[in-house]
Amino acid sequence: MSIKVTADSIKSLLDAHFDGPTKIENLRRLSGGASRETWAFTASTDAARHDLVLRRDHGSNPGSTDRATEYELLKVVEAGGVLVPEVKFVLPPEANLGEGFVMSMIAGETIPRKILRDGKFENARLVLAQQCGTQAALIHQINVTDLPTLLVLGPQEQIKQHRDLIDALGEPHPAFELGLQWLENNIPAAVEPKLVHGDFRNGNLIVGPEGLRAVLDWELSHLGDPAEDLGWCCVRSWRFGVNDKPVGGFGSRKEMLDAYVDAGGEAIDEQRLFFWEVLGTLKWGVICEMQAFTHLSGRVRSVELATLGRRIAETEWDLLRTIYPEQVADTKTTTPVVTDTGSIHDRPRAAELLEAVREFIERDVRSSENERLAFHARVAMNALGIVERELVLGESIDAPIIARLENLLDEKGSPSELVARLSARIRAGDPKSIGHEGIALVCDLVRAKLEVANPHYLEGE
Repeated sequence: MSIKVTADSIKSLLDAHFDGPTKIENLRRLSGGASRETWAFTASTDAARHDLVLRRDHGSNPGSTDRATEYELLKVVEAGGVLVPEVKFVLPPEANLGEGFVMSMIAGETIPRKILRDGKFENARLVLAQQCGTQAALIHQINVTDLPTLLVLGPQEQIKQHRDLIDALGEPHPAFELGLQWLENNIPAAVEPKLVHGDFRNGNLIVGPEGLRAVLDWELSHLGDPAEDLGWCCVRSWRFGVNDKPVGGFGSRKEMLDAYVDAGGEAIDEQRLFFWEVLGTLKWGVICEMQAFTHLSGRVRSVELATLGRRIAETEWDLLRTIYPEQVADTKTTTPVVTDTGSIHDRPRAAELLEAVREFIERDVRSSENERLAFHARVAMNALGIVERELVLGESIDAPIIARLENLLDEKGSPSELVARLSARIRAGDPKSIGHEGIALVCDLVRAKLEVANPHYLEGE
């Protein structure tokens, strides 16, 4: 197991890099980053102060490059004019700190809700879509022969990859099966593989008041269709509530695509971009499932990872509303029924105790000046809200969906068994399951899950 990141555990590495004694100051773990740790610190020598960042993995992730490869990749893309932090050195095995590297820190903001709402970024929001298009074009023009060895992942490979991951996790999702079916029927024409960032979106950008300063998080980089990055940038989850601006919540597709072509990128047609936006939506859902199982398996216990499992319903809803907009529009709104049949236990009931804990976190913990603690307090509050709603409303929401599953399948079983059987029938191409009745049921199923997981996500539908 890797040792903890402390000033003492990293000092010798910095001494060796700067060829002299260093003083490590202001070491702190940054908020966000569910799959890896990011630490910021200052290393002072007699000559200068260096603001640095250490990134390291919790462990391997499917489809992800290792940190040594990411380090080499960053050197190549920086030479190609892409805005990235300067990498310093890879963590050596003997340091026992895990896989990772140290890079320069670039001042700026990465938290999307601040980028999209704070007044200081008003001017940045006017140009970010164009700047993303320009940076994407530079990335896609990197000579692939200069790159370290990367996976080649076209649409067919990614469809298979995500289906295999769903099967390995063992929690079927009918909405994912409908999405995979649509993707297989709409694969775009093959293109020459180019460098693809793989996670090019709001949340992986460093932004200043003037606009984009750097592109972060290259661990999903591979060779493939350049349109993948542009479609991923438009996925609804990365708009963070500003849904009328499809590119990251700050701009239009046209702004991004025009700048992309102006910077040397090839023209991307609307249908090709749409395919990759759909695949990106499914991809984020599968990633949420993977992250939740990372917590459930005990590999990394984290309230953030745990709650991502309940965000799967958001991605399913986005997927369905993208490929089946009419059926989603016709979904039946569940009318939750709050019941209290009494209990041998005294008041407060379980849901009322949860409410009290949630209020405590909001009042006394969320206001912490420690950004990471405040972030996880918000996550914990969301988790407690989910549990409250499931305790109070769960049965009234579940019962009508279960009855419809039994009717469609003409079978009895537990809720999880019925969902698994519907998923299997959709994959097998069962006419009833992939017909109007089956799609309508899947849409209502996902809507019911959102009534518990995040009812606010349904607002405006």
